[in-house]
Amino acid sequence: QVQLVESGGGLVQAGDSLRLSCVASGRISNVGVGWFRQKPGKEREAIAAITWSRGSTHYLDSVQGRFTISKENAENTVYLQMNNLEPEETAVYCCADGYTTTWYEPSQYRYWGQGTQVAVSS
Repeated sequence: QVQLVESGGGLVQAGDSLRLSCVASGRISNVGVGWFRQKPGKEREAIAAITWSRGSTHYLDSVQGRFTISKENAENTVYLQMNNLEPEETAVYCCADGYTTTWYEPSQYRYWGQGTQVAVSS
């Protein structure tokens, strides 16, 4: 069993930055962790992922260059640095553990956190 706890969300203005954290405990997959967001009334969307071992990263095109995913293996923590946030990125952001092949497919992930709310005002 793996537990994931996100933190770092909040209310910011357009153009501001936030850094989200995802702390994992339990039997971590040793594969990959992803960050997702779900906007009001929309489907869950994969935005970034990283592998625990090699640190290989993947990004949604629209966040490439603004968001950075990173990890601290010693602390079982994955971060998502989000810069230049836009109002349309208001969503609940959550992390998930366990993908093996397709990082952007929610069905690939076995464990999910509860999420942290990010609100971006214009």
